[in-house]
Amino acid sequence: MGHPRINRVQSLHSCDSLASFYVTRLACVFTKSHRQTGGQPTKLQEIMRILFLNGPNLNLLGQREPEVYGHTTLAEIESKVRQHASSRQAEVEFRQTNSEGDLVGWIQEARGHFDVIVLNAAAYTHTSIALRDAIAAVGLPTIEVHLSNISAREDFRHRSLIAPVCRGQIAGFGTESYTLAVDAAISLK
Repeated sequence: MGHPRINRVQSLHSCDSLASFYVTRLACVFTKSHRQTGGQPTKLQEIMRILFLNGPNLNLLGQREPEVYGHTTLAEIESKVRQHASSRQAEVEFRQTNSEGDLVGWIQEARGHFDVIVLNAAAYTHTSIALRDAIAAVGLPTIEVHLSNISAREDFRHRSLIAPVCRGQIAGFGTESYTLAVDAAISLK
C-alpha cells in the first residue's frame, strides 16, 4: 500500500525553537465497533486539520458585553471545540490576536498545513479588505463564524467583507456556532 503521506510543516509560531518538523497526516481511527473486535484497527483515515482564528477582543469573552456574547470564555470555547473535534476524528489549532496583520499572516501560512480555516474576524469582519484578500489568495475553504447574529445587530455590523470569499457563515448560535463550524468543516472533506 505504500507509506503514509508525510507533510513538511513549517512552524507557525515565531517563538518556536524548532523551525520545522514532520508529521504524519494519517492515523488509525478506532470506532466503537473496532473496540468490540479487540481494538484492532481496520482502516486508516486521514485526520481533518482545522485552524480556528479569533480576532480582536475575543480574548475578553466572558467579561465583555455578556448580554451579547455570554459568560463563556474563549478558553472554555476552545476546550468544548477540542472535545467535539476529537469525537469527530479532527484536530484543531486555536489562535487569537488583536492584530489584523497576525490574522493575515496565519491565513497565508495555513496552506499545506490545514484543511479548513474557521475564522471569527470579530470587528475586522466589517472592515478588513486585507483579510478578504488573504482568504481569496490562499484558497483554503474558510468558514466565517460569529457568536452573535451580526445581521440583527447595529447597521455597521450587517455587512461582512469576508463573506463573499468564505464557503459559509455560521452566526447567532452563541458558543454552539463554534461546534457547528467543526461539523461544517468536516462536511467539506
